Amino acid sequence: MPAPTALIQPIAAPEAAAIPTADQDDELLLDVSEATNTDSNLILVPVEADDTEMAVDEEGRPRFAPGKDVNPVRRAETRKIGIPPNRMSALKSNWTKASFIYPPLVDHCKLQVRMNTKEKRVELRSSKFTTSADSLQMGADFVSAFAMGFDIDDAIALLRLDSLYIQTFDIKDVRQTLGPDALGRAIGRIAGKDGKTKFAIENATKTRVVLAGSRIHILGAFENIGMARESIVSLVLGAQPGKVYNNLRIMAGRMKERF
Repeated sequence: MPAPTALIQPIAAPEAAAIPTADQDDELLLDVSEATNTDSNLILVPVEADDTEMAVDEEGRPRFAPGKDVNPVRRAETRKIGIPPNRMSALKSNWTKASFIYPPLVDHCKLQVRMNTKEKRVELRSSKFTTSADSLQMGADFVSAFAMGFDIDDAIALLRLDSLYIQTFDIKDVRQTLGPDALGRAIGRIAGKDGKTKFAIENATKTRVVLAGSRIHILGAFENIGMARESIVSLVLGAQPGKVYNNLRIMAGRMKERF
């Protein structure tokens, strides 16, 4: 151990690293080449430059390669349609009969169908055999029409014709101050004696009308639904049935002249 009065020796500075000369560069290059030659597991893949140029015709419009006819991959989709309790018995009785609920959905729309009695609903799902993208929505509309109260023959028309729609509205939306007795009278005016008024509206406008309490469902073409709704609204607002019949005759005559 040095004495405390000894002189402190200066610490020597580290020597600077030698700068490689030209001879050393040659040696380094040789070493690198030898390393690449010895490593036989490495495979050099040539990288192609990105083609950023766009083909343009004489007028300056871009030219694209023709599209390939590729079968699109469709994702399985599902629809769940609730069934009212008063329509469950009709659904069960008409489920497997020919040309009723189950066969058109499976044979015509190529859908997978299941009746869930516990949840009281019908479940639809598309599959790889489904040919059209609109089949699932058409099947859902068909089941919904049956749940609303339309006949099977009328509901099946939704699967065969693309120009049919369903419109629903409430009588209270037309006249909000209806009491219980006035609501019953309005429903009676729409139906008529033995359903005479309702049948006249259906035959004149080529639609189908279902009275489900205070809600009214109309099935038909877009223009025909508008004419049927106009007649029903007139009856709810208190128009005389004779005047409504006269307007229906005029509309039926115009439709015959059109076609």
